[in-house]
Amino acid sequence: MAHLLNKPVHHPLSDDVQVIHDLQPNDINLDYIGLKVLDIKSGGNYEEATEDFELCIVALTGKVTVSDGTNTFEHIGTRDSVFEKIPTDSVYISKQHNITIEAVTDARVILCYAPADEVRETQLIPASENSIEDRGKYSNKRHVHNILPDTHKASEKLLVVEVYTDQGNWSSYPPHKHDQDNLPNESLLEETYYHEMNPRTGFVFQRVYTDDLSLDETMAVENSDVVIVPKGYHPVAVPDGYDGYYLNIMAGPKKVWKFYNQPDHEWIIDRK
Repeated sequence: MAHLLNKPVHHPLSDDVQVIHDLQPNDINLDYIGLKVLDIKSGGNYEEATEDFELCIVALTGKVTVSDGTNTFEHIGTRDSVFEKIPTDSVYISKQHNITIEAVTDARVILCYAPADEVRETQLIPASENSIEDRGKYSNKRHVHNILPDTHKASEKLLVVEVYTDQGNWSSYPPHKHDQDNLPNESLLEETYYHEMNPRTGFVFQRVYTDDLSLDETMAVENSDVVIVPKGYHPVAVPDGYDGYYLNIMAGPKKVWKFYNQPDHEWIIDRK
């Protein structure tokens, strides 16, 4: 069985910093993606060297100050809950930097990693620059905040997006994949999903599977879980009574998002 579902670890680094997830590429059998989720108490600090990775720091909740040793971005973050459904602030930092994250209020941040070749300019990605869109129809509706889309020039490989799926709806649907380096028809992008639920006691279902079913896992995903998508299709179903949120990290050899819909289900897009 593939190890795709990752539960929160709640590991204290100090009195002020708790690791919720620490999933580096080698830990999850990926080549292009790592992630870390941290809870930092007000006044607490976290430090790290980016080494050979580019990094997007997303202020999921609360306010933080982020520094790369030269540039400092103070009091970033816009919400107390992701379910306020407003965009938040993020910071892009390339490889070979020493970073500091200081919590101005109690905060949860996610650090999104991809291996990098270049040293690039550090950039604030303010909430106001997130493009916002609604996708799908009928019971296939979702609300999207594009933090670091493939059109954003800050990063080499990283793509980052937030998606909201209301109760009773499907997301990442009809089933699609992006696991072949076959442009212009399809790009090769690994992917991870960081999930939250409202109310927190809820769950969603996510299936990850390939055409030949050599990979075929269906998971009950709970609040703060992470799902790894190394390849294949990866739809999400949100039950009645609960709303779903996930933050996607995607990365691959080329920063292009070109997906392929499973032909058996593509008819859903154009139904009347």
